[in-house]
Amino acid sequence: MNRVPKSRYRLSHESKLTWLTLGAAAPAIVVALALLWFGDYSAKVQWTLTILIVACFIGFISSAREHIVHPLQTMSNLLAALREGDYSIRARGAGGDNALGEVLLEINSLGETLRRQRLGAFEATALLRTIMGEIDVAVFTFDPERRLRLVNRAGEALLGQPMDKLLGKTAKELGLEPCYDADQDEPLTLSFPGGSGRWGIRRSTFREQGLPHDLLVLTDLSRTLREEERRAWQRLVRVLGHEMNNSLAPIKSLAASLESLLRRDPPPADWKDDARTGLSSIASRADSLSRFLQAYTRLTKLPPPQKQDVDLAELVQRVVDLEPRLNVKVMAGPKRKIHVDAAQLEQLLINLVRNAVDAALETHGNVAIGWREKEDSVEIFVQDEGPGIMNTANLFVPFFTTKPEGSGIGLPLSRQIAEAHGGSLVVMNRRGGKGAEALLQLPF
Repeated sequence: MNRVPKSRYRLSHESKLTWLTLGAAAPAIVVALALLWFGDYSAKVQWTLTILIVACFIGFISSAREHIVHPLQTMSNLLAALREGDYSIRARGAGGDNALGEVLLEINSLGETLRRQRLGAFEATALLRTIMGEIDVAVFTFDPERRLRLVNRAGEALLGQPMDKLLGKTAKELGLEPCYDADQDEPLTLSFPGGSGRWGIRRSTFREQGLPHDLLVLTDLSRTLREEERRAWQRLVRVLGHEMNNSLAPIKSLAASLESLLRRDPPPADWKDDARTGLSSIASRADSLSRFLQAYTRLTKLPPPQKQDVDLAELVQRVVDLEPRLNVKVMAGPKRKIHVDAAQLEQLLINLVRNAVDAALETHGNVAIGWREKEDSVEIFVQDEGPGIMNTANLFVPFFTTKPEGSGIGLPLSRQIAEAHGGSLVVMNRRGGKGAEALLQLPF
């Protein structure tokens, strides 16, 4: 037996209101008509009053139905307009003097709020599109299937096609698939119809209509890298030229003096002593130049770290034992093993401790070394009570040194070792005390 859907027997809201009103008035009408027809009244009176009662009953029921149904239809039309995005329609009779007026007032307020929000969204979207069109980085958005949904003007120029021909194509078809697997911290070398070079990759996700989308930003790093490379070469040539001139100028002068000495006839009585002194000076300057080149080679050929688990306390104590000039205080932190290249880290700490001791000896101060845990890393500190640092800007400039016998590669090499381990090295003046402090941060 087929069941009839329940919805077929359901009454509409209007029918329910009609039957409820009829039920409320029916007892009084039945009683009135019974008294009228069974009472001692003439037929004319009976029919006249019956027609009047029934007419009033039907009229009032229709009027009540209209006063209830019409506002509901009005609110339905208003909500439908809001749903369709038409926020210009307003309901009349909105006010706070009755319940229906309050409802209509709230709907009108909702429409005005939505209108302002849509206007703000349109303005924000227009601003975003203007910015995307003017910036010189390529911006792409992809749906979950990696199909292109939005591209800016720089992206069109990069891919060599207008937007209408690009939208809907997959990242693989556009040549952007390698960007999904690339390391965001490393430049990626790519070639496109609109240009080739080294690109910086940035990826992020956002949700649209409940679905995750990908935002891909490509920045051309070629020009920036070339400019930085040119500056690096300029600094390198300037440093090398300065150091070589410091050695070659006296060598040239001494060689000219010796040549002039040997040309004198007869030679002076002490020419051998002068020649010996000159040749010794030439050998000394040549040896200094050789040490400089060896230091440069050491700085540029640091091997990658061979990491292993190392007990931090033992490593620090070993470094302290290698400094004979001063009793370095060890401020031990929690027991910890770190995954590092022991030889490189030991050399780094030796450089820091040696610099701290050199500074402390000038003021007869003390030196302390210790470590502490900081979030997901360990921080090793070396503190001294020396005169402090006069100019912190040149601390990590290769071959810059304030020491008469310094090579100027200790701190640059130390920072290079720290960064090769994924850490950082900072040297600054101490806060709340005299001297300087070196902070080495290494990840666990």
